[in-house]
Amino acid sequence: MSPDFFKAVSICHLSENDFKLLGLFEGRNVLIKNDHGQVVLTAKIDAGLPDSLVFIPMGPWANMLVGTETGGCGTPHFKGLEVDVAATDSPVLNIRELISGMGACCHV
Repeated sequence: MSPDFFKAVSICHLSENDFKLLGLFEGRNVLIKNDHGQVVLTAKIDAGLPDSLVFIPMGPWANMLVGTETGGCGTPHFKGLEVDVAATDSPVLNIRELISGMGACCHV
C-alpha cells in the first residue's frame, strides 16, 4: 500500500503505434472505459506490446474495469476485456478518490 505501488499500478501500457494514433506523449493521461466502469490512467509506451492491446497492472485502478460475472468459478475475468481508450486532461485519481467513488451507483 505504498505510494510507489500506487504509482506502479495507476498506469497503462500501449503499443507505440496506438500511442501515436491517440496523439499521446509520455506522461499524458488516458480515459479507459467499458460496460463495467471507467478509469483515468497515465499512459506509457511499451514497444513489445501488440497494437490494439492495453496492459494495465493488476491493482485498484484495473479493478474499475472488471465486471462481477465469474462464470461460476468465483473469479471475475481480468483478461480479454474490451475497452475504449481516449486521451484526456482529467487527472489520475488517488487511491482515496478512486475507492470513494466505487459505491456511488450502488446504494441499497
